[in-house]
Amino acid sequence: MPKKFGFLHFNLKDMPKLSKKAQAMPASPIRKLMPYADKAREEGKNILHLNIGQPDIKTPEVVLERMKNIKRDVIEYSNSEGYLPYRKKLAKYYQAHGIPVMAEDIMITTGGSEALTFSMMTCFDVGDEIIIPEPYYANYSGFSVMAGVEVVPITSSIDDGFALPAAERFEALITPKTKGILICNPGNPTGYLYTQAEMKAIAVLVKKHDLFLIADEVYREFCYDGAEPFSAFNLEGIEENVILVDSVSKRYSMCGARIGAMITKNRDVQAMAMKFAQARLSPPTFGQIAAEAALETPQSYFDAVTKEYTERRDFLVDGLNKIPGVRCPKPKGAFYCVIELPIDDSDKFCQWLLESFELDGETVMLAPATGFYITKGKGKKEVRAAYVLKKDKLARALNIIEKALQEYPGTEIAEENVLTSRS
Repeated sequence: MPKKFGFLHFNLKDMPKLSKKAQAMPASPIRKLMPYADKAREEGKNILHLNIGQPDIKTPEVVLERMKNIKRDVIEYSNSEGYLPYRKKLAKYYQAHGIPVMAEDIMITTGGSEALTFSMMTCFDVGDEIIIPEPYYANYSGFSVMAGVEVVPITSSIDDGFALPAAERFEALITPKTKGILICNPGNPTGYLYTQAEMKAIAVLVKKHDLFLIADEVYREFCYDGAEPFSAFNLEGIEENVILVDSVSKRYSMCGARIGAMITKNRDVQAMAMKFAQARLSPPTFGQIAAEAALETPQSYFDAVTKEYTERRDFLVDGLNKIPGVRCPKPKGAFYCVIELPIDDSDKFCQWLLESFELDGETVMLAPATGFYITKGKGKKEVRAAYVLKKDKLARALNIIEKALQEYPGTEIAEENVLTSRS
């Protein structure tokens, strides 16, 4: 049947084929269930969103006041690398945290996502390989597809809280095609915080095999129990190999500002990345204004946020571990946790929660962990939760999860109880 678009008529078989790259692009495990969530809302259910890292913490007042009082006659382009005054102030932020960075090392990007994309497109050719510990932030797969890079996963385990796998396991995966390692510290989705020893072990491999180390450090401000983050920029002997990726999204609860940074002392990397930056013209003007203002946020803001997230983490993780058959390591950083559930399939369970379950008119939205692994079959009994809601909502979420596990047809405990009752 011919399709009609305005005055044009043609058959679908005459449509041009979509690219293999587009077909290979993975759907977001964080957002792919949104149609089911939309339908659940239409049915009158209230949804507790633990599926996405959108903080409910208020953006710093200094940012909100700055945005309310912008007086400009023209909203102009910035430099492709970002406004120099902002980059100078940002360098001072890093220096205050013991990270030796200068303004010329910094390129402002449209979120951390663009920083990651620029890093891969600058450093790797199509077919090159990058090693990433899994489970990892799902969009790393998407960025890799865009750059034509092959992800080689190295699997961490819930048994040791998702600690970094041993250096020997990394080295066994290195081939002539291996050009880099990508880490997230503290980690999304696990909340694991790499130790200095673990970071130094990576540095040895990077130096030995002359690899790039892309370090996603966007959750640096979220470390708990007195733990301190150890930046890849503090690793000695690989200064030219390191690319640091950062973002204001979570640090200042400014996800919509879309301002990140790609930071490196490697001038060749900077020069080549600038070509991609020029092609997209410039990062957002309003976002940079907000981000520069955010650098004036008082330490008291971060102290209060850390205290709040620590309480939420303890409340959620301790509550989860009290549910029969549930296991959840306590994260040292970020605001995510990976939860092992006694279920058959996390994708089915998360969809079932939205489609078929409610408690007092409410349900929970979680992210299936299958999307955070590239190894097939991994994550089928795991989900990711973001503790970005207040404790009263987390309490309701815990109650919903416990009751849901009692009713879900694929719950292993439920099956055992059925067998027991029949015998």
